[in-house]
Amino acid sequence: MAEEIYFRPYLSEDAPDFKALNVEWLKMYFEVEPYDELILGNPQREILDNGGSIFMMLKEEKTIGTFAFLKKEDGLYEFSKMAVTPKERGKGYGNSIMQFAIRYAEQHYWKSLILYSNTILENSIHLYSKYGFLEVPIDPGINYARGNIKMELKLNS
Repeated sequence: MAEEIYFRPYLSEDAPDFKALNVEWLKMYFEVEPYDELILGNPQREILDNGGSIFMMLKEEKTIGTFAFLKKEDGLYEFSKMAVTPKERGKGYGNSIMQFAIRYAEQHYWKSLILYSNTILENSIHLYSKYGFLEVPIDPGINYARGNIKMELKLNS
């Protein structure tokens, strides 16, 4: 399966897909929060201009998924905004995203990746755990009302 998909860096023309993939996913499980609107409506300013990255996952030249790295500080990035189009879910693409994301982070010598999620997303939590993310204390005042778990993956140690 891995050979039929590939990842490429975000281009400005990906903005509608980046937002639509995430909004669809959020509406299925939660609601679109003001912080989501800020990030998804301004990915260049809110993610890329701050040292982060966005990747698009393509299959047969069509975008089927996305994820982002939000820079928190040197060597520390938040893995965020992962979404896969509904008809492609359940096909193992989450594994492909995690493998690509971790390899990318290691190649850039980052110290760790963090992420925020919600414990109702059992499949997601299982996926993150499978790749070595461990639950850590959650920060007070995080940006997401839905976030009730923080996980971290230490890299290059």
